[in-house]
Amino acid sequence: MRLHSLLLLPLLAFGLIGCKDDSAPADQAAAPAQTFHWKMVTTWPKNAPGTGTAAERLAERVNAMSAGRLTIKVYAAGELVPALEVFDAVSRGTAELGHGTPYYWKGKVPAAQFFGAVPFGLSTLEMNAWLSKGGGQALWDEAYAPFGLKPLTAGNSTMQMGGWFNKEINSLADIKGLKIRMPGLGGEVWSRLGATTVVMPGGEIFTALQTGAIDATDWVSPYNDLAFGLQKAAKYYYYPGWQEPQSVLELLINQKAFDALPADLQAIVSEAARAATQDMMDDYVFNNALALDELKKSGTLLKRFPDEVLQAMQHESEQVLGELAAQSELNGRIWASMQTFQALATSMQALSEKELYDWR
Repeated sequence: MRLHSLLLLPLLAFGLIGCKDDSAPADQAAAPAQTFHWKMVTTWPKNAPGTGTAAERLAERVNAMSAGRLTIKVYAAGELVPALEVFDAVSRGTAELGHGTPYYWKGKVPAAQFFGAVPFGLSTLEMNAWLSKGGGQALWDEAYAPFGLKPLTAGNSTMQMGGWFNKEINSLADIKGLKIRMPGLGGEVWSRLGATTVVMPGGEIFTALQTGAIDATDWVSPYNDLAFGLQKAAKYYYYPGWQEPQSVLELLINQKAFDALPADLQAIVSEAARAATQDMMDDYVFNNALALDELKKSGTLLKRFPDEVLQAMQHESEQVLGELAAQSELNGRIWASMQTFQALATSMQALSEKELYDWR
């Protein structure tokens, strides 16, 4: 054996040099990463502050985090499908994603109402904790699974206001015959107290209130309400927002489309949705404070619902929620889980948040 061959043997043994594989191309390139292009349909008007912008920010975040491997085109209400058809569009695969609020789908999934806003229920922080730590997410997944959908929180508009009214509410008698835009469980409570409730997307509210088609409406809180100019269409701004002590905005994901993503892109979508929730909470806490100050300076009349009315609303809320829970075994488990956690959280908050707010 030649000397140079003897010198190479130890290097080959320890893998310090390799043998050429004549069967592989010399300049073999890595396969290009697979890319995905998704559509997101929303229930919000184009660039609606807080709600519509949250959907746009979520899409931008996913694009950046994935380095362009997953891009999302956002469609406002009516651009691809009407606002209240978002659930169906994502379920059948017309779009891979939807952004809205769960109580819009109560006719299809009665249990969805628990995951949007529960009258006199969990606060924003409590709701997020219940979903992520208290078993709420698993129950939510179970409710939407028959429709081929995966839900995630993708925003929270925090505690809302009681709504805008062109008639004063001084007693229960003033509710009789009132025409009010109020979706979800809160709308059912108003109906039981004698009001006529309707559901309409945000883009139709101002005109309906201004023309007298409705006497009152909830929307969100000062940030969104000021942007919609609702103070120009109604005289009285009522509080507290008993009907929505918090309000989850959800990301609806077509399950088949989600399953087709590699694991890292699935994680990016999930974490982007989680970040969107925190971003929206920050957005609303900050901008509500500014907007309320502006509304007061412009002459908006702030009114508190009378105790008699709030007590009646709380009583009817308990009845409505009990009946909803009794509709199915799943509904019963959801409501029992929420009630258990709310009892624990209430005890804690009485010693912490409530004490602070009372003394501030």
